[in-house]
Amino acid sequence: MSTVLYDTRRAGAHIISESAGETGGMRSRAVGVLASGVKYLNGTVLGQVVVGAAVAAANGGNTGNATISAVTTAEGAKPGVYKVDFTAATKFDVTDPDGFKVKSGQTGAAYADDLGFTITVGATPMVAGDGFTITVGAGTKKYKKLDPAAGDGSQDAAAILFGDVDATTADQKAVLTVRESEVADFELVWPVGISAPAKAAAIAALEAKGITVR
Repeated sequence: MSTVLYDTRRAGAHIISESAGETGGMRSRAVGVLASGVKYLNGTVLGQVVVGAAVAAANGGNTGNATISAVTTAEGAKPGVYKVDFTAATKFDVTDPDGFKVKSGQTGAAYADDLGFTITVGATPMVAGDGFTITVGAGTKKYKKLDPAAGDGSQDAAAILFGDVDATTADQKAVLTVRESEVADFELVWPVGISAPAKAAAIAALEAKGITVR
């Protein structure tokens, strides 16, 4: 009776070529930390958590007592303090941590841009000069499976996993393809059901890092 052999995914099978660097080291690779909770397969396209949770607080001395809903981060969110400054009882401007105006909003309507939130009027109207601060924490810099719907940075392709890694119960260090490489698309592990535009955006993000998908 013949023996049946099974061929598993080979570590680094996604790599077509990579840079050894001037000193002979593996310039194309780096060590990163994978976030716990799942198993990762060789060739998994990864994003990196670059922003943390967002916490809102009313300015001291506000005349009005409007409230702000739980805040979420979206693509483009920056670590640091955002300012929500009322210009009238129901209208406000949002400024990012670098001092640039994001866009204006109004109470009772969902605000969506770098951040997402809703401000609800209270018994005492807000006045010009009232406001909130929204502090966005720094990210963990851990890597996760690419998630186009995320807002913590993992929506942007940042690296590709070298080898299988089981991070079910704890964060794990892993070798990653991070720069100056050519990789085979058919060997990559993409999010299930990823749309064509989202995949194209991910490929462009990898290309910007010097990782060409063939």
